Amino acid sequence: MSGALTGVTVLDFTQLAQGPYATQILGDMGAEIIKIEPLNGDWMRNFAYVNLYPAGESVSFLAFNRNKRSVAVNLKTPEGQEIVRRIAARADVAVENFRPGVMERLGIGYSTLAQINPRLIFCSSSGFGATGPYVNRPGQDLLIQSMAGGMVLNGKRGDFQMATAVGLADLVTGLHIAYSISAALFNRERTGQGQAIECNLYSSLLHLHQQELTAYLNGGGIPERSETNMPNPYLGAPYGLFETADHYVATAMNQVNKLARLVGVPGFETMDGNNVMEDRDDIRRAFMPAFRTRTTAEWLNILLAEDIWCSPVYSFAEVETDPQVLHNGMITSYEHPTVGTVRAVGFPVNFLGTPAEIRRPAPLLGQHTAEVLGEFGYSPGEIRDLAQRRIVTAAEVSHA
Repeated sequence: MSGALTGVTVLDFTQLAQGPYATQILGDMGAEIIKIEPLNGDWMRNFAYVNLYPAGESVSFLAFNRNKRSVAVNLKTPEGQEIVRRIAARADVAVENFRPGVMERLGIGYSTLAQINPRLIFCSSSGFGATGPYVNRPGQDLLIQSMAGGMVLNGKRGDFQMATAVGLADLVTGLHIAYSISAALFNRERTGQGQAIECNLYSSLLHLHQQELTAYLNGGGIPERSETNMPNPYLGAPYGLFETADHYVATAMNQVNKLARLVGVPGFETMDGNNVMEDRDDIRRAFMPAFRTRTTAEWLNILLAEDIWCSPVYSFAEVETDPQVLHNGMITSYEHPTVGTVRAVGFPVNFLGTPAEIRRPAPLLGQHTAEVLGEFGYSPGEIRDLAQRRIVTAAEVSHA
């Protein structure tokens, strides 16, 4: 069976995280991703979480670039721009996350490519938007998290404001890019017309704060963090994490009196609310000693049997071996030409008729330049000439 987007060709100019995450999603669903990289490679090839470079390959690049072919091109040259135009003439989608205006200055922006291919879906993504007062500001995940208001939601009262370690702005924007392109492709099937799409980190992260901003805008006030480290300042007791005899247990929106009865805390027999804002810190303090009397496993056995919303608190090591994670296929692997076996996160959606799959490992720089250019009409001699003149990096012919 083929993926849902089999037959769709994506011209991918993106670097770092937001764009590569989006195009990897499209690739997992079957699209053919032609990754256009500068001659020295995607920025992420030279940056890695914990400086981890198995066999010289950035673990961060490996995380976001499977199911792609790499074509290394100098876009500042007329010949490089011609390569892009030739591929764009037959592509379905182009995606870029340069600063606004860069593609136009290179002569390969939407207005130019749409004349060549009116059916092209052209998606641009930036930090703050294609226009406006912040158009020239650098857009990076931490900077966007800092401006989107979400840091005020994390931690406890008096703590230094805290960002999330996961790149929320990047990854949420990647999801917006992926579903917007899919929607535009569906619209093209009905109308025959391509279109331009614009996404940005700032708007995407604000959209993620849907419930919190709606509460504020409709009288909820500035959220005030609790003294006892409740995970959400807009929610009341008994919500949160509790220390147990050996670790932690998380509890969600449960009736206070029911939870109190099960853990052995007197004085709450008539409090049947599941989101008590008044005196929420005092309520949590009353529960804390009781939870320390048993292990996490013991509490889960007691509470889950009574339909209490609760869970263990995992590290990555425990996530790796969790039976539901294994059942869902969310830890997978693929073979890489230099790294060997790369263990990776699986695809989160099951298509019963058109399943997603890993067909290609994350590419080496320029690994597919000669292969792709050959498909778009360049002869072996022309490709060798382009490589010798540093218009492209073609791994297959670089030593010819």
